[in-house]
Amino acid sequence: MTERADLRSHGPSGILRPGIRTYKPRRTRITERQERALQQQAAFIIPVGTSPIDTIAVWGIDVPVVMEIGFGDGLAAAEMAAADPTTGLLAIDVHTPGVGGLLARVGDASLTNVRVMEADALVVLTRMIEPGSLHGVRTYFPDPWPKARHHKRRIVQSEVLDLVHSRLQVGGSWHLATDWVEYADWIRACFGEHPGWTGGVIDRPRWRPVTRYERRALHDGRMITDLVFRTVAAT
Repeated sequence: MTERADLRSHGPSGILRPGIRTYKPRRTRITERQERALQQQAAFIIPVGTSPIDTIAVWGIDVPVVMEIGFGDGLAAAEMAAADPTTGLLAIDVHTPGVGGLLARVGDASLTNVRVMEADALVVLTRMIEPGSLHGVRTYFPDPWPKARHHKRRIVQSEVLDLVHSRLQVGGSWHLATDWVEYADWIRACFGEHPGWTGGVIDRPRWRPVTRYERRALHDGRMITDLVFRTVAAT
């Protein structure tokens, strides 16, 4: 597909140092179902570009838009979209099988409020999202990059907090979940140092589906931490 071929052609986000990525490329075989969904549900794909996304044109009406960064197999994303049809979900992931998997679920459930991008979310935030246009951001179980020398790859760091803050409406939220206690502490510290954010650890929301990765973490005895931070106006 053209959209997939164009994915890497737009260069780095410019937010992190050249060569630094917040994700690990994976070489997972795409299934026939996923490949078929990439073709049949192509209308729900937004190609990577440099022009801002016109959310009213994309969704057909003026809806609050939430960006999900890294949706894995897409099951939780599809369930949340089905449960909240009046919110537009912009779901972003870098792995083609996951993109195909979510699109298959979109087709199976006849969801109309989901749009999918195979892209680096930092590139999309930098080049395609208007300031103050997002209602919320979700990042569930991002790679914790546990080794100290890899902490520069964590998606939660000051430069990214600046970027996401600028793209959210005042009072907009970033909801994160992690199964690494040390990463939860890191997240709290990073947000705590930023004057544009307020919030912290919350009880696990009942509306957030349990992801496949989360089930493994719970089986292995790791504690799950949900955190929500909201933007505040500059003083």
